[in-house]
Amino acid sequence: MSELPSPQTESLSRMQILLAMGLTAIVLLCVARLWLLFDSVQLLSTRWSAIDLLVGVAIGLGISGASSIVYRFWKNYRQSADYYLALIVSPLVWMDLVWLGLLPGLSEELLFRGVMLPAIGLNGFGIFISALCFGVLHFSGANHWAYVAWAVTIGLVLGFSALASGNLLVPIAAHVTTNLLSSCIWKLTHQTVEANS
Repeated sequence: MSELPSPQTESLSRMQILLAMGLTAIVLLCVARLWLLFDSVQLLSTRWSAIDLLVGVAIGLGISGASSIVYRFWKNYRQSADYYLALIVSPLVWMDLVWLGLLPGLSEELLFRGVMLPAIGLNGFGIFISALCFGVLHFSGANHWAYVAWAVTIGLVLGFSALASGNLLVPIAAHVTTNLLSSCIWKLTHQTVEANS
């Protein structure tokens, strides 16, 4: 199998990535709000709970650990993740990674688990459809199907955590933790590799 082409990261600046993240978050929040206007969906509750926050962080750590294992042993996923992360993470400075954790973690969870999951149904079917839509959001080309498959899998985990806890804080904390930790690990390891080259 041929190697996937590396993205032209120099074509995207730090400001373009930050702007795209911000606009994507706004669009997702607007979609969630419009959905609520046109459908009488009971939003999945978000309530403060230190236990639920810790459960979410633990799930995020588990997802990040699983991702590291999958990254190591599944070549297609590794290539897709490297492509996506090189495009998004490389231009960012370390403090920007906080936004990479927070913006998608909040906006995607509000839409996919907060609104879509209750609208479709708080059941296995609802979890599957919301996870599938979550995976499609991460589509970046036919060569990167492995990244979409992984995103669907993570969507299933996040959906189940929302359903089991009844608290949107759990998948939000898991998503933010996963994004933040994964992007930091990727940036650290790839800067080390580049510095040693």
